[in-house]
Amino acid sequence: MAVFYAIAVPLLLLLGSAVASEKSSGTGNSVSYSSLGSRCELITIPMCREIGYNLTSMPNELNHETQEEAGMEAHQFWPLVEIGCSPDLRFFLCSMYTPICIEDYHKPLPPCRSVCERARAGCNPLMQQYGFSWPERMACEKLPRHGVDPENLCMEQNNKTDHSSGAGQQSVTAKPPKKNSAKCKPGKNGSTKHCQSEQTSHSPKDVHVSDCTCKCKSPLITISRDSSYFNRSISVGNVENCGFPCHGVFFSQEEKDFASVWITLMSSLCCVSTLMTLTTYFIDTERFKYPERPIVFLSGCYFMVSCGYLIRVILGHDEVACEADMIRYYATGPIPCTMVFLLVYFFGMASSIWWVVLSFTWFLAAGLKWGNEAIAGYSQYFHLAAWLIPTVKSIAVLVMNAVDGDPVAGICYVGNQNASNLRGFVLAPLLVYLLLGTSFLFGGFVSLFRIRNVIKQQGGISGRSKADKLEKLMIRIGIFSVLYTVPATIVIGCHLYESTLYTDWMSQLVCPCSEINREMGLSFGLRTTLRPIYSILMLKYFMALAVGITSGVWIWSGKTLDSWKRLSRRLFGGGRGHGHGSALINPGKQRVCVKQQYQTKQSEESDCIFECEYEGISEGMTMITSTKGPVKGLSNYGPI
Repeated sequence: MAVFYAIAVPLLLLLGSAVASEKSSGTGNSVSYSSLGSRCELITIPMCREIGYNLTSMPNELNHETQEEAGMEAHQFWPLVEIGCSPDLRFFLCSMYTPICIEDYHKPLPPCRSVCERARAGCNPLMQQYGFSWPERMACEKLPRHGVDPENLCMEQNNKTDHSSGAGQQSVTAKPPKKNSAKCKPGKNGSTKHCQSEQTSHSPKDVHVSDCTCKCKSPLITISRDSSYFNRSISVGNVENCGFPCHGVFFSQEEKDFASVWITLMSSLCCVSTLMTLTTYFIDTERFKYPERPIVFLSGCYFMVSCGYLIRVILGHDEVACEADMIRYYATGPIPCTMVFLLVYFFGMASSIWWVVLSFTWFLAAGLKWGNEAIAGYSQYFHLAAWLIPTVKSIAVLVMNAVDGDPVAGICYVGNQNASNLRGFVLAPLLVYLLLGTSFLFGGFVSLFRIRNVIKQQGGISGRSKADKLEKLMIRIGIFSVLYTVPATIVIGCHLYESTLYTDWMSQLVCPCSEINREMGLSFGLRTTLRPIYSILMLKYFMALAVGITSGVWIWSGKTLDSWKRLSRRLFGGGRGHGHGSALINPGKQRVCVKQQYQTKQSEESDCIFECEYEGISEGMTMITSTKGPVKGLSNYGPI
């Protein structure tokens, strides 16, 4: 161990001095204690997690914009802290790199000069042995003295157990952090019943002291005995009767504001896009035949999902997802919360099943050579599966009281505060639906390639024309497949990320001596498990609505424009198109079929080849159909 420190100390001090020199060259030699633009956030630097307070102000006075940036520099001094050259060094470093943040007090609170002098007196001789001097940007002379200037408060470490700050004391004091010993280690499930912690008295101005006890502390919310939520299995980590704040604790106010704008924008785009698809369908219902008709129902589902998010925008984050200052738990009663849950969860799951149905109908048409009428004959079973399965799942969630609030999006969903519910009701079904749909899609693509090869073997102008149309169809199917499978896969990955690390995020909020915190401290590094990665959550919300935004890819064509023009002429004058198949547009003009009869003396029925050009998934696709379903006995056309 001595050899390790002999090597590590000079190397890390050299690196720390280089970083400090570079920083000071850009900011001058003085420390500026301006609090303009600062923000309070939970301390995530491992070395400063148990320093005596849990909120810090960023950017700090050393011009570090984020804790990640500050932590990389602060941890260069870790060997000195481990050696114990001064009991004040750790407190001094943390008060510089992660200055305390106190509500309603907007002035900076630097460490007192006496703290700096004690740390320098203990560690400077060791640094000089290796040819280093005390960093200029941490010069003690630039720090305020304790109790001298009432306008410049400072942080003084309380090294005396019998010390109590009086009414005229001008500093914020804190009990020195104690190194964990064998007498204070959390047991199973974070239990600390065997911990032996020393109790000392503190004045009201003392900063909260961290120990090995797992407990509910600010900004978490302690549930009182007179609350209806008391003893209802509400917990954070392993601490019972502890609730999560309404707007969360992991992100800054700027990040929360951006999340609100981001979700509002995505849900609005999804709503507009799906509404266009649905309107086009109602203008000309005959245009959307199987196997492409499930796209319409998929778009309708995403329209309802976007409405769920927009209700949150209209009613507000607190009204939907919160119960006073706490996030909603077991929310089966409030109408706004339940309504948003049903819109987002029920129709979200239904959209996934319609994707499976869409892939299945593609497979029937391309792989098993089923015609439109044959596929449409089973439409009632498609609807039964698409609506019944989400209904059963939604009822199960409500019966199990598994609905809870999302502190980031401000909606009610399932699994926000319970990783097991997230895996069972969200992650597992989405994974099954994606695998089923992809399997059918792959089988359909294989059949389309076979059809393409057969058509090319025919040769001639007609064969090339058919092949070109089929290739365009395959490209469109491929694009739509990517536009669904990629967002669906990313959403599953984001849910898997949340469900895997949720326990660690919650445990480190209530248990300073938890296994994850000790791991981070011993590794001298910054771990992403300290809090959710903000960009991953924003990506999840975008991808959850992206399919709805891109679902209109099948109506982005000239025929859609013609349909809207005809509707406009009919509504505002000059329109003549009408027909019995559609209330607004004559479907006879939208579909042109060339019928070719294959007559044989041995056959009593006629099989038909339809080259149907109608807008949708089957546009340009040569479909072989008969009046009784799948085609059989077309040996002259070749195998497909």
